[in-house]
Amino acid sequence: MKSSQPLGSLTKFITIALVCCTGLSASAERPPNIVFFLTDDQGVSTIGCYGNEVVRTPNIDRLADQGTRFENAFVSQPICWVSRTTILTGLTGRSYGTPSNPDVARPDAVETLYTDILRENGYRTAHIGKWHAKMPKGWKAQDHFDEYDAIGRDPFYKTLPDGSLRHETDLIVDRGIDFIKRQGKDKPFSLNLWFNACHAEDSDRRPGIGQFPWPESTNGMYEDITIAPPRLGDPEIFEKLPEFLQTSITRERYFWRWNTPEKYQTNIRAYYRMVTGIDNAIGRFLSALDEADLTDNTIIVYSADNGYLMGNRGLAGKWSHYEESTHVPLIIRDPRVSTDHQGQVTDAIALNLDLPSTFLDWAGIKPPERYQGTSLKPIVDGKKPEDWRTETFHEHFAVRDRIPAFEGIRNERFKYDRYIDHDQEFLHDLEKDPDELINLANDPEYAAILKSMRERTNAEVDRLGGPLDPLKGGFKASTAAHPESTASVSFKAGKDGFVRLFNGKNLNGWTGEPKYWSVRNGAITGVTDGKLKRNHFISWEGSTIRNFDLRMKVKISNGGNSGIQYRSTPRPEIGLDVVSGYQCDVVSNNSNYNGMVYEERQRRILSHAGEKVIVDPKGQPWVVGKFTTKDPAPDKWHDFRILAQGNRIQHWIDGHPTAELIDLDEKGRSLDGVLAMQVHVGPAMEVQFKDIRIKHLPDNLPLITPDKAPIPATAYGVRPQAKLPKDWKPPVYGEQ
Repeated sequence: MKSSQPLGSLTKFITIALVCCTGLSASAERPPNIVFFLTDDQGVSTIGCYGNEVVRTPNIDRLADQGTRFENAFVSQPICWVSRTTILTGLTGRSYGTPSNPDVARPDAVETLYTDILRENGYRTAHIGKWHAKMPKGWKAQDHFDEYDAIGRDPFYKTLPDGSLRHETDLIVDRGIDFIKRQGKDKPFSLNLWFNACHAEDSDRRPGIGQFPWPESTNGMYEDITIAPPRLGDPEIFEKLPEFLQTSITRERYFWRWNTPEKYQTNIRAYYRMVTGIDNAIGRFLSALDEADLTDNTIIVYSADNGYLMGNRGLAGKWSHYEESTHVPLIIRDPRVSTDHQGQVTDAIALNLDLPSTFLDWAGIKPPERYQGTSLKPIVDGKKPEDWRTETFHEHFAVRDRIPAFEGIRNERFKYDRYIDHDQEFLHDLEKDPDELINLANDPEYAAILKSMRERTNAEVDRLGGPLDPLKGGFKASTAAHPESTASVSFKAGKDGFVRLFNGKNLNGWTGEPKYWSVRNGAITGVTDGKLKRNHFISWEGSTIRNFDLRMKVKISNGGNSGIQYRSTPRPEIGLDVVSGYQCDVVSNNSNYNGMVYEERQRRILSHAGEKVIVDPKGQPWVVGKFTTKDPAPDKWHDFRILAQGNRIQHWIDGHPTAELIDLDEKGRSLDGVLAMQVHVGPAMEVQFKDIRIKHLPDNLPLITPDKAPIPATAYGVRPQAKLPKDWKPPVYGEQ
């Protein structure tokens, strides 16, 4: 008997009936879209919903209010590329590598990523942003996504076709928004938006805009507040660390970023701007998701590839067994979850290892047997399994010759780790000592716990791939625990004690606009066409400089105006290349200015050439002596020398002193900062610098105090940089 109703109409009728009877919406029948925001180097202490009352993260906080916030999310290995590869493969680092070369993934381990499985099951996949995974030779990331757009840092600011600059955070989200605008509702998508922020720009150690370049949307934020110092910054905490941690790369980079209060404040503000910049970009993306009518069926995941020490324990980076390194934010907003479970906070222990299993579970796909994580979907749905894990395995073996390698396990009460190349065990009672300040490994009272956790660690090591091969070549210290000069920790001086800052071939180690700076005839060369609207600078990226003997050869064209800046502060609110601070002027045909002490955009002229000056505690410079100077000829090479010792500064040109200054102004002076050179507004000119070398002197040179530098009554005021009346006379100190 034939049906009197066409099959298509009958199918449509049945579908409508099922929707009506079950209450399911059309969107609920479709697999969800998945958007995965992954930040770099971010612990839980830098997000509002995790308790930070300073940093502003309203959009991330909103995701937590509408989703699930994990209090106990960790990474299995706290370093960028291993953590990211773990997410892609569902395997710990020990499991995807080999005992002899654990840094690089085996071909079989990365043949199929979780994104490949999603794609095979009808998803459109895209990866935009940071990649940084160490894959086998010949392996191509673009083969594993429908769309692949790797956007790295160095520099963070990318030049667009129209010549403008765009921060990588905003650029990644721009392209993410473009991706979702092109998606229809007939096919689900999985979109990775992996940021480079909040990773430091390791090659650029200028505080603030150099180390932690932030998006334009956060310019000026946090500038008016003093941020609390590291909570675990007490020097006694550092002194109790074993020597291999005190001299590792984590200590070296502490001197790059956090070792002085001024550097800490500059860098932590910049870091917070990076965080808020990410939040602003996420806000734009969420609005675009709403406009595309995709919000109701799109799951948002926010996490980080590892934590960040941020000066705690006297360390930087993320390479340690401590909680600051492994504890990361994890927020998941699934709009399909019942309102009863939106805004929930869970204490379930989660790992980055769980994420690929979770993504596949959301898509209705059974994770491969090889995956070592567990789906978080039941927890997000508000149903934490009764047999949920209570213990996790953690390790670190990357860059093993400079970063101490460890392995161990952690549960709700105790944490065990051993540094495998250093014969050192740690046992912490997280309940009594959540800051991990007391090592119980040698306490007889805890011997049974130590033995049990050691054995369980052995079992996990065997299960996940076995012990690593012995370290070849031994461990190499990166720095002294307390170097005499912190500016010299990353640079080897020659036999004469000087570090060469310019190789004579290219601008490696320097940053400046190519329009004005290049290398010509073996010299850093700055040129202008006479149309500059502001000064432009080229800065040394290698370190800040404190106490030093700086020498270089300089040649300037007739009528030219330039300068050598030192102990300077970056001023990105004016321009990304701008600095302000002490300056040794380089001026042709003006013996009154050539070699003087000047402060760009601050106190201005502190000492004309030929003047010995004392700057009083209120910032007024007084001439206390004079000496004869010479006027070096333009278009010829001259030897410039700057000696900075505490608050005493001296300049020479061709061996002749041009300025000597004692700065008693504690508020106005700078004792540490950036080295730079400039091209100045005014006539067209060319200035060249070569044979640039610096000898770093001890950090703790004594400061001259007012009682050691009395200003004589006959001293008179330095002529200021201003239009003065014809009858102007300098003030006399004794008449004040």
